Amino acid sequence: MKIRRSTRLVDMTYYLLQNPRRLMSLTFFAERYQSAKSSISEDLVIIKQTFEQQGVGTLQTIPGAAGGVKYIPYMNEQEADALIGEFCKQLSDPTRLLPGGYLYMADLLSNPHYINGAGRLFASIFAQHDIDVVMTVATKGIPLAYAVANYLDVPVVIARKDSKVTEGPTVSINYVSGSSKRIQVMTLSKKSLQEGANVLIVDDFMKAGGTVQGMVSMLEEFKANVVGIGVLVEAVDIEERLIDDYVSLVRLSSVDIRDKVIELERGNYALPALQQEELVTEE
Repeated sequence: MKIRRSTRLVDMTYYLLQNPRRLMSLTFFAERYQSAKSSISEDLVIIKQTFEQQGVGTLQTIPGAAGGVKYIPYMNEQEADALIGEFCKQLSDPTRLLPGGYLYMADLLSNPHYINGAGRLFASIFAQHDIDVVMTVATKGIPLAYAVANYLDVPVVIARKDSKVTEGPTVSINYVSGSSKRIQVMTLSKKSLQEGANVLIVDDFMKAGGTVQGMVSMLEEFKANVVGIGVLVEAVDIEERLIDDYVSLVRLSSVDIRDKVIELERGNYALPALQQEELVTEE
């Protein structure tokens, strides 16, 4: 039974939001709603305009017989500033202070509001990169990696400190922890990555960057390409940083352990301009 246009617009919008970066043909929507492709084209133009006006993304045209449209998620500056402001407010609580200048973040990393927001923000920052896989290291970075991968519609690979029987053959490397200067071991299943894959590295917290550098070294073993590095929180007061080219959402600018004062600020991230193009959807 053919449904009303208002219902079709709502359902189509919901479907696109639930399937970011996934190619949808006009034929798929026409059959789903039993409507003409010309009507579907008009609906997609309305949705695209609304997405761009509200700063939540855009629709990208893929030409050709096998083409269609993709929803590209985006977060505008106003929403990003509000999200980072919430993170800074939550993380400035002195009860979060842990030995070694670390912060307790597990509750935020398990909170869908914060972790999904961070995922969409990272997806917006790296929107113009060709990414095949999101990589992180077990365990606290896993929720963030999956949130980012969800908006990029790519798989997640997880490096671990010890190998699992269920992962089959693994590659192991030694790396030096940037903060403790201790030698650590990192392993990754040989089946996790294909040679030449474009990888986005994400992690929840970075001090000197030893763990991130370890992941970079691991990717060299797989002959994979690092297209970006994103960290949720970076510590600023570090004598030697092992990683220079990275994006952070929040900066831990200073920690006074004695007086239990935590100061945070916006990270070094920059949002690219939302790429808008005329939507041509006629097949």
